[in-house]
Amino acid sequence: MGYSLTAVQAQQVLDAIRKDYRVYAPKRFPKQGRYSDTDVVRYAEVERLEDIVWQVKSDYPAKEVLSPIQQAVFYFTEDEYRASKGPNKPILILARPCDINAQEIQAKIYAGNGGYDDYYYQRMRDAVKFAVMDCNDGDDTCFCCSMGSNRAEGYALALRFSENGLACTVEDETFAPYFEGMPRAEYTHRFVEKNALEVTPPDLSDKAVRLALKSHPMWKEFNARCTSCGSCTVACSTCTCFTTRDVIYGDNPEVGERRRVTDSCQIAGFDQMALQGELRPTAGDRMRYKVLHKFHDYKARFGDRHMCVGCGRCIHRCPEHISIAATVNKMSGAVEDILASQAQEGR
Repeated sequence: MGYSLTAVQAQQVLDAIRKDYRVYAPKRFPKQGRYSDTDVVRYAEVERLEDIVWQVKSDYPAKEVLSPIQQAVFYFTEDEYRASKGPNKPILILARPCDINAQEIQAKIYAGNGGYDDYYYQRMRDAVKFAVMDCNDGDDTCFCCSMGSNRAEGYALALRFSENGLACTVEDETFAPYFEGMPRAEYTHRFVEKNALEVTPPDLSDKAVRLALKSHPMWKEFNARCTSCGSCTVACSTCTCFTTRDVIYGDNPEVGERRRVTDSCQIAGFDQMALQGELRPTAGDRMRYKVLHKFHDYKARFGDRHMCVGCGRCIHRCPEHISIAATVNKMSGAVEDILASQAQEGR
């Protein structure tokens, strides 16, 4: 069913939905950006239609709702511990197609990975439904079409915002009562079909090619460029690395909480082992690990798609202006060189 709503009518629908759901959407936080007097757009609970930022892509992904940067896992005392509580209401997240696809990827990593379901992620995912937002053709760092994540499925609502209100289709009939009495209109959601930025991931199915690529000199360039700050992975729609920390209450070390805190494979010391050894001691090594994980390892394990959804947020957030798209295209060029060299050696 399709609807065309004025801003006032859309607010009425939002108010009705909020009685049963917590609604999250991209929201602007003035003067909380990376640089002085700049804003940041990130996912947060919204109450008013005007709080929803639909004109531009958020700086951070929807994953912050399901797997927050800091999340209490359990509380403990000298004698016992208690698991933290899950969501007290169902959640509706207004997200772009890339973020919805990203949660399909995260669900495979968190749920059923190695035969273990992550309880803390799964209890959030089970409470969530998505409303897909129109992308307004994306921006100059999007390459979702190259990654096959420009379209989404399984959403409850499809929304196109405008200055005067919104157009909507209801895909999940449980949301139909919230639109009762609202003006009907034909509306078909339009997905982006072409990005200005295109990426061509290489074929890395050949083990000999992968081994040669790992030692390719292109990775050494990042030793001088990448500062290993981890901004790219925090802004990534699909990264899932975390560590745990104990927070002690007062002076008693036996009372406190354990938190799960977002971590990054790009930060020095992430893979530090006993005797202070690191598997990836340089920025280039860490960049190689991240890129190959996104564009080979995940797909090799789960067999369906690459881990990157082409949202381009890591490009926006990198203080050194490192582009994952340019890196992958350079990697494709390196693979072509490797194949040409192997062909010459085989003559």
